[in-house]
Amino acid sequence: THFSFAGSALIYLRGPKFLIYVSGALSMWGDRMWHFAISVFLIELYGHNLLLTAVFGLVVAGSVLLLGALIGDWVDRNPRNKVAHASLFIQNISVTICSIVLMLVFSYKQWIEQIWDGWLTVVCYTVVIILADVANLASTALTIAIQRDWIVVITGYNRGHLAGMNATMRRIDQVTNILAPLAVGQVMTLASNVVGCGFILGWNLVSLIVEFIFLSRVYRIVPALSVKPMSEDGEDQLPYLERESEIKSVQGGLQLSETSEMTEENCNISLHLREITNLPLCLRRFKWLLSTCKDGWKAYYRQPVFLAGMGLAFLYTTVLGFDCITTGYAYTQGISGSLLSLLMGVSAITGLMGTVLFTKLRKVYGLVTTGVISSCLHLGCLLLCVVSVFAPGSPMDLSLLTPFMDSNSSVNEVPSGGLKQKNSYPLQGSSNQPLLPDRSSIHWTNNTLLFENVPSGTAPDSYVSIILLFLGVITARIGLWSFDLTVTQLLQENICESERGVVNGVQSSMNYLMDLLHFIMVISAPQPQHFGILVIISVLFITAGHTMYFMYARKAKRKHRPNT
Repeated sequence: THFSFAGSALIYLRGPKFLIYVSGALSMWGDRMWHFAISVFLIELYGHNLLLTAVFGLVVAGSVLLLGALIGDWVDRNPRNKVAHASLFIQNISVTICSIVLMLVFSYKQWIEQIWDGWLTVVCYTVVIILADVANLASTALTIAIQRDWIVVITGYNRGHLAGMNATMRRIDQVTNILAPLAVGQVMTLASNVVGCGFILGWNLVSLIVEFIFLSRVYRIVPALSVKPMSEDGEDQLPYLERESEIKSVQGGLQLSETSEMTEENCNISLHLREITNLPLCLRRFKWLLSTCKDGWKAYYRQPVFLAGMGLAFLYTTVLGFDCITTGYAYTQGISGSLLSLLMGVSAITGLMGTVLFTKLRKVYGLVTTGVISSCLHLGCLLLCVVSVFAPGSPMDLSLLTPFMDSNSSVNEVPSGGLKQKNSYPLQGSSNQPLLPDRSSIHWTNNTLLFENVPSGTAPDSYVSIILLFLGVITARIGLWSFDLTVTQLLQENICESERGVVNGVQSSMNYLMDLLHFIMVISAPQPQHFGILVIISVLFITAGHTMYFMYARKAKRKHRPNT
């Protein structure tokens, strides 16, 4: 029995599932470290101001929003191994170059600031943000390819195995989400920012090689991955026409260049002609890109699971997560940094409980009902957050809801006045938006130093409100992650193979669009006194998302009934 156990363990370790888990873990770990580090670096570079971080957040969200469908279409049209390898290379090389640029900027900051009247620093910031954005786009492509397509093929379309793999990938994601920022944070604190960049650079290069080997092996082991269904004729004609036009334009160019050797006048004419022959190609390219985007969004809308996907996207418009907004708000309520990191750890555990709950519920009740139960659980827990807005100790100033006539009176009230002082204190000389969001939550730990100097005695009258808020946020993770996994699997099961990339690309765009809305929401109401309003708006968006899912579930159940 010992040998059989060792043998089966060896088979598992060599099998495609384990290889996917390891390469996924490496990829997520690198991503998380990088997201944390870039937000800290951008604050450090810009003199402890959140402006660059905000710009970075907007650029990242905007580019995925615009290019999501195109990325998905590219994933669909190319062989699986090429997509995975190209995404891997682009992502890791971008991060590597970006790390080198950051190391140079940190090492020679004074010198760089003097060149071109300080314009070189602007160039450096731009390069860093563009490279980080390219890395994020490549990471999106890799996630769509591996987690939405490869996994489905590897599990042989077995729903039970698929649910297990999805849940395991999500658990890996949860754990790396907590540990990776801690690891790189320790390196940066104990050593220096330059060493931090070097650590990320080294990690990326090692990770690139290991992931490349593992994914290539998976592709070899699972023959089904090399078979990709052809998309419909209409879709295939466009690239074909494009190739034809490219060949023609190249031939035209060659003919022109032969005649151009005669005289200089001819040379100018030929250049002009070449520009004309190229122009329609550029326009055709642009037109083709636009039509690809349009077709992608149409394909998304056509899906039977469209409402479920939209429901998931609506869950992104929320301040009720462990992003920098909630943590920033917690600081203004007298919660220490160490307690916050402890709460983040607890929230990761409840997230893991959600993944376990998902696999159990799916076995017993099936996928659609699991989503309904998760939705109810999520909404039930979030009611605690709504109650916290009106609980004792909440800084919510109801006079803010009326026109600003009573603005003076609100300053004189003890709780909000004290909090106002506490909130404006750390951000002297910086942008007047203390709770700016960004996809990584951690750069607020940077501001703990600023909060330590806050005069004591500015704690809220009662901690009931903040306790209820965090109790709601942490317990809601169970329902949230179970619901997220349900919708992910519904998308995997119900989208035909030739459209998997493009539909998931549009889903990413929708998620980022709703994330942008939450970004705008916070910029428009940055004070802690406004936080209660943001909580209520968040819960309304989440309720709308779950209502869409309920509508989908009702349709799905109706469709299912005649068959049974």
